[in-house]
Amino acid sequence: MIISKTPLRASFFGGGTDFADYFHNSRFGYGSVISTALNMHVYITVNKRFDNKIRVVYSGNELADSVEDVKHNIIREALNITGIKNGIEIVYMADLPMTDLGVGLASSSALAVGVLNALHVFKGEHISPRDLAKEACDIEINRLGQQIGIQDQYAVAYGGFNRYIFNADDTVSVTPIVLPADERKQLLDRLLLFYTGNPRDSRAIFAEQKKTTQNKKDIYDSLVEATEKAVGFLNNKNLDDLGLLLNETWMTKKKFASGVSNPLVDDMYEKALGAGALGGKILGAGGGGFMLLYVPPSNQEGVRNALSDFKEIDFAMDMQGSRIIFSD
Repeated sequence: MIISKTPLRASFFGGGTDFADYFHNSRFGYGSVISTALNMHVYITVNKRFDNKIRVVYSGNELADSVEDVKHNIIREALNITGIKNGIEIVYMADLPMTDLGVGLASSSALAVGVLNALHVFKGEHISPRDLAKEACDIEINRLGQQIGIQDQYAVAYGGFNRYIFNADDTVSVTPIVLPADERKQLLDRLLLFYTGNPRDSRAIFAEQKKTTQNKKDIYDSLVEATEKAVGFLNNKNLDDLGLLLNETWMTKKKFASGVSNPLVDDMYEKALGAGALGGKILGAGGGGFMLLYVPPSNQEGVRNALSDFKEIDFAMDMQGSRIIFSD
């Protein structure tokens, strides 16, 4: 039996610049994202069956005779990549509800990375975080045709708090953002996470965003520049400036596509700002899911009161990426 544990992620700056349509043509020669892995996880259990069937358990329950008969698309393609034909059970669990609509924390990429990790180890193979991310990108973008970027696969494979550079030649550079433990705590103490109660279908948002990438290159350029500013603020301990930059980039992100925000999100965000938040954003494509807010400690009670209709989620950074937690 093999069990993999893969973190979800929160993206702070640069989301959208990880689309190939942008970073292949960026005037900088790259796209750039700052994100952190979260202490919320996807778990994959893989076990050998006594017969030659394939059993897949998630919100559904499948028993298939062949890989081609597996309906879960990500798990089916992971089996194809690893060359496993039959005689296996795969069980998928997560710390958050599993939904086809998504919540903006990269759960589908965490599933792809996590199941690939477990299947490779099941075969007796070691695979690096970089290769896990590449294979997950192959599944989601090439095999399944999803119109998404590539930041999520790298963020959940590597874990930690990092800046990712997506180069025009398709290489990816991963640079840890090194903060002493007390400074990391100061940052986390200023971040609040709320669930909007509104899952969203990111596919329509990403599809519209992708169609207009070339017409909005200046907007994407400004997001790359924001990652540079954010690194400077972190290095110089200018945390409140980081919060203000979140607000600036959220206003920019809303120009990507019509579904990035909506009246519910706008009202929630304005209430938070009115109660003392300096900035924030919807995680992922937008439209719903989770809202991350930067709030000075003295203003947090007011923000919590203003958003009392929404569920707050405690979280921390996960400094590890996808890993195997049990192998027997």
